[in-house]
Amino acid sequence: MSFNEVIAELPRLTFKERQILIRRALELDDPPLSPADEELVEARLAEHHSDPSSSISLDELKRRLRS
Repeated sequence: MSFNEVIAELPRLTFKERQILIRRALELDDPPLSPADEELVEARLAEHHSDPSSSISLDELKRRLRS
């Protein structure tokens, strides 16, 4: 499949499929996570999806780091 064909297929993917695609593409340059770390990431992501108010904005994070 050519690059242009891949790009043309992106709109047909679901949001979750696009998230997986992005994650896998980013992982190509990084060493893979251990199964325990992968499980922790997935658990934290699921927790965030179930309660988005549990997170803080990037601006809030920056403010806290600076103080």
